[in-house]
Amino acid sequence: MQHGCMTERAFFTPSTPPLAASPLTADSGAVQHRFTDVDGMRIFYREAGPVDAPVLLLPHGYPCSSFQYRRLMPALADQWRLVAPDYPGFGLSDTPPAGTFGFDFDAYAGFLEAFCDKLELDRYALYLHDYGSQIGLRLAIRRPERVTAVIIQNGDIYEDTLGPKYRAIQEYWRDPSAKHRAVLEEAVSEDGFRAEFVGEVSEAQATQIPPDLWKMHWPMMDTPPRHELSLKLMEGLKKNLEWFPRYQAYLREHQPPALIVWGPNDGYMPEASARAYLRDLPKAELVLTDGGHWLLETHLEQVAPVIRRFLSAVPSR
Repeated sequence: MQHGCMTERAFFTPSTPPLAASPLTADSGAVQHRFTDVDGMRIFYREAGPVDAPVLLLPHGYPCSSFQYRRLMPALADQWRLVAPDYPGFGLSDTPPAGTFGFDFDAYAGFLEAFCDKLELDRYALYLHDYGSQIGLRLAIRRPERVTAVIIQNGDIYEDTLGPKYRAIQEYWRDPSAKHRAVLEEAVSEDGFRAEFVGEVSEAQATQIPPDLWKMHWPMMDTPPRHELSLKLMEGLKKNLEWFPRYQAYLREHQPPALIVWGPNDGYMPEASARAYLRDLPKAELVLTDGGHWLLETHLEQVAPVIRRFLSAVPSR
């Protein structure tokens, strides 16, 4: 009511909610960020899920790190233990001197084996993507008894289906001149990294891929030792072709349960690269999307249930 210059106001005090019986706890499926020592190297890795659950091992691709699995891991952590290390020379892991580490696919497979030994991972399904397909399959060849299943996502092991984006690398293989090496050197740059992540998907899908991927990874890779190891891995892809028949033989002889999930808008690994796996894994499930190489950034809601269904049917022991 108004009384001259005096005004009465009604005051309402919100009811106080009852106190919770106990404090709220941290998210059970949250990703843990850890470091461990592997052969004298300080190695960063992400981990999620119960320690006694079946393991999904997540070796990463290029030019990335375990960061690429940051969204997949909590999506599966209710039933599986997910482990994703940063390789030596990548992400937050140490970069050892070139004289003490080989910086080729065989050296990385040896690292991954030692990492699994350190964490006592004696059985696991393998996620095979990009360089992780080469490294993961070399690990599988070394320790076939440990592999319960494989999930193959845009990782190429068939020479006759290599995509057009390999041409620059193939030119260097044919003529390893300074001119052709310069093309590879240009790819080891922030612009080169950006092109790897968004260069081949639609504009709509490109907006779903966070710039963090290249804005974060480029500063971590922009050192002389990491420049050189990036180039060495590209150059080593020619020798790696000799391993393709061995990868194929492993799959053909061991027939691990396999899910092939693919983004065919990929200049390195088009749809034909996905279908080629059926030559050696005729019982594998093939799932195609309208995505590209970094499928987990754009199609996670579609892909995660497929992975969940597949892993649920895989015997863990």
